[in-house]
Amino acid sequence: MSFKTLGLSEKVLQGVNAMGYVDPTPIQLRAIPLILAGRDVIGSAQTGTGKTAAFALPILTKLDRHERDARVLVLEPTRELAAQVETAFRDLARFTGLSQTVLYGGVGYGLQTEALTRGVDVLVATPGRLLDHIGRGTCHLRAIKYLVLDEADRMLDMGFLPDVRRIVEKCPRERHTSLFSATIPPQIESLIQWAMKRPETIEIGARRTPAETVKHVIYPVAEAQKTNLLLELLKRVNYDSVIVFCRTKHRADRIAHFLKRNNHAVAVLHSNRTQREREQALRGFRDGRFEVLVATDIAARGLDIADVSHVINFDVPQHPEDYIHRIGRTGRAEATGDAFTVMVAEDATHVYAIERFISQKIPRVKLDGFAYQYTALFEQDKPGAPTGHPGRVRGVRLSGGYYFGHARRKRR
Repeated sequence: MSFKTLGLSEKVLQGVNAMGYVDPTPIQLRAIPLILAGRDVIGSAQTGTGKTAAFALPILTKLDRHERDARVLVLEPTRELAAQVETAFRDLARFTGLSQTVLYGGVGYGLQTEALTRGVDVLVATPGRLLDHIGRGTCHLRAIKYLVLDEADRMLDMGFLPDVRRIVEKCPRERHTSLFSATIPPQIESLIQWAMKRPETIEIGARRTPAETVKHVIYPVAEAQKTNLLLELLKRVNYDSVIVFCRTKHRADRIAHFLKRNNHAVAVLHSNRTQREREQALRGFRDGRFEVLVATDIAARGLDIADVSHVINFDVPQHPEDYIHRIGRTGRAEATGDAFTVMVAEDATHVYAIERFISQKIPRVKLDGFAYQYTALFEQDKPGAPTGHPGRVRGVRLSGGYYFGHARRKRR
């Protein structure tokens, strides 16, 4: 099927053509007709599958013409995602005469208030800043006809669910609601039952295993040697670009400073950075000025970061789903990618949970020539180790620690 057969308006199709889209993705094929028919939709799809266009295209078709009051509200968990989705709406609506704006924190209220005063059709916002505008009287939701709750599980993880409920309560009861979430924990299920009417569920590419294009291994090491092992990996591996994931904002800052002192071009991305700093980090990483992006899980999903050759989990993620999202930043669009996870003894429980979640053991490897201190993790690879030990798997030792042999030019 083509976009022309899905019932989209001619002006929206012009936007589709201008964007260079040729064939609808599976999530678009299934979601667009349902939204055009007025059905509430629950969508589960991986990043990079065209999820934004799946709800933007039918909504833009239904809006028809410009009006003063916002009729579409899209809630996003982070500033970066909000800006990204607003840009997608802007590009797809370029021939429709429909207007849009984005509301997020970390910047002044002036330009946002001016846009709201002029009137917009599509409002993309983070929950906190939207509630601020509502409290100031600069924004209202009484005309909303289409509500999209995007990355709902991320909003849950970030503690935004009470704010989301407050916002939904301010929207008209008679509306269309779409919810997109990688997972549906009980709190999200409760939100669905409360906020949606007989929703249709679409599940595309739901994944409990890493993409086949991603080669992933674990490097066991003593806690005291984590940073040195990270530095040695970056020295020995031929990479184009690397995302280093840390568990906390403080750890991300510390690792970034460490790598800068060792002559790496590094950007940092976490929620304590200002909006300008975050935009500069993403822009510099995309255009090659920074070879390493040190980030918290804010960069694990949703953001449009292409051509990442390697992911390094400096800290093991505490939730198995986050492991899939993190290493999914590489090996995208049919390219190959490598993911390394640095594991210390206290990570064993989390690694075991990840392996149960993905139904496979992750190979352990040692970096040849690295002066390892002893850690009990090395005993897991020896014959006779307890069979029930978390994460037990035969060790793999490869020269130089670089085991897949992808020929890549290291960018400088």
